[in-house]
Amino acid sequence: MVDIQTVEEWFVREVLPLEASLLRFLRRNGIQGADPSDLRQEVYARVFESALSGLPVQARAFVFTAARNLLIDYVRRTHVVTLSAILDMDSAPLAIDHITPERQLSAREELSRFQAGLQRLPARCRQVVEMRKILGLSQREVASRLGIGEDTVERQTLLGMRALADYMLGGSGRIRRPPAQIADEAT
Repeated sequence: MVDIQTVEEWFVREVLPLEASLLRFLRRNGIQGADPSDLRQEVYARVFESALSGLPVQARAFVFTAARNLLIDYVRRTHVVTLSAILDMDSAPLAIDHITPERQLSAREELSRFQAGLQRLPARCRQVVEMRKILGLSQREVASRLGIGEDTVERQTLLGMRALADYMLGGSGRIRRPPAQIADEAT
């Protein structure tokens, strides 16, 4: 058992500086309708109470684990299903979605067409589209990895996605630059 004065000092020194990143975490992962400030206070209460039995070695990991567990508990509490709802679902007809051989073939053809459209893009544009849309990297991460500006990443993503959509819809899949951009490049 740790005395309250020690826990308070630890809390001010180790936990309170994490407030901004904790709020970002709660906003990003929080539950719709729940106030991040209220969630933060609940995390603080849990952390403080747990620290009374022993100070954790890594405060940051401890705080974010407590936040994650709070969100999990919140979801569990809000997603309680009543028995009558379950009985109603038992009597409802079920729509079973079977994957037919035709649907499998169609999906494979679409994937092949997408891959072919991706290969038609210029190399840099293809890299940007793959990193942004397939790997899910942010504009900043792509720009950093490729050594280009974020505005270039945004423009290449837009042009590449338009060309891919055109190709998927039966077009040529060529990159079409807006007329203003072509005029700017000519000067």
